[in-house]
Amino acid sequence: MIPIFKPYMPKEVESGLAEILYSGKLSFGKYGKMFEKEVKNYISNDLFISISSYNQAILIALSTLGIINGDEIIASPVSCLASNQPFVVRGVKVVWADVNPSTGTLDVDDVKRRITKKTKAIFLNHYCGYAGNIDEISALAKEKGIYFVEDCVEAFGTIYNGKRIGNTGADVSIFSFQTVRLPNTIDGGGLSFKDKELYNKASKIRDYGIDRAKFRDEMNEINPNCDIKLEGYGALLSEVNSYIGLRQFEKLDQLLEIQRSNALQWKNRLIDSKDIKVVEAIDKVVPNYWVFGVFVENKGEKIQEFRNNGFYATGVHINNNIYSVFDNSIELKGVSEFINSFIALPCGWWLNMLNKKNER
Repeated sequence: MIPIFKPYMPKEVESGLAEILYSGKLSFGKYGKMFEKEVKNYISNDLFISISSYNQAILIALSTLGIINGDEIIASPVSCLASNQPFVVRGVKVVWADVNPSTGTLDVDDVKRRITKKTKAIFLNHYCGYAGNIDEISALAKEKGIYFVEDCVEAFGTIYNGKRIGNTGADVSIFSFQTVRLPNTIDGGGLSFKDKELYNKASKIRDYGIDRAKFRDEMNEINPNCDIKLEGYGALLSEVNSYIGLRQFEKLDQLLEIQRSNALQWKNRLIDSKDIKVVEAIDKVVPNYWVFGVFVENKGEKIQEFRNNGFYATGVHINNNIYSVFDNSIELKGVSEFINSFIALPCGWWLNMLNKKNER
């Protein structure tokens, strides 16, 4: 059966990894900086830092923005659990907003109704690589004087209004480079910023709050005059992880183009279907097609039907507002409608749609 996800790993990494493993230089260094430069160039934003995991990236974003226990953020429950668990760790109140059931992205009008004096940020999840209403959410956040954060857990390489996600106006964009992403670093994440001050602050927070330019004296001893003023995490990306991610950029555009070609073939394949409706990206968006989304009436039956035909179909995620850990099990009509009808089909670089069509 064709899998819904498959980690990409170029064979060329083997020799480079052996060199790193016995070099004595395993922590963030040369390859970490090279990987960051590659991402910066790709998204056309110099204000990017790599992080050791997606989870740590969210926590660092919260620390950087000063979002603390008792504050409120607005988010979509139509997202990965990993996108929302860090809020609980920080004691942040998650206020769920509804989504447009035809796209799965945040309903701007519903978000607006849920903003209070305690709201510090809106988190816009680009579900399964299908970007949401960036311009509208950005304008709303600016109007209300709160932060706009993009959750790009599944959206690296997605394009909005001619720009790659991570450089489209959000105060912070959060990335995952976990195993089933493109690129992947086995585990890892990243943050990009609109504001240099936030970028500089986050750069210190990911490294225990340390300003490395002042941390050691001329004898390379820890400088007692270098004060630590910020909370921090040990979240630098290792040389091994960075090198793996770096090598994946050599074929990244080619792999994404295959996924977009697969999506077009799915559309052509399903164009005459009476019981399957293709999820259409909103205006200005070119998805990375991490998966190919469709709507169906009998979700369980359709998932099994696709699996019987050799495609591992799945709902991918479940709406997070059902979990008691968030203490907000609100019923949202658009969310329920979307989750009850959405399924994802394999669309990755490993899928050869032409050959699969000929097999049937």
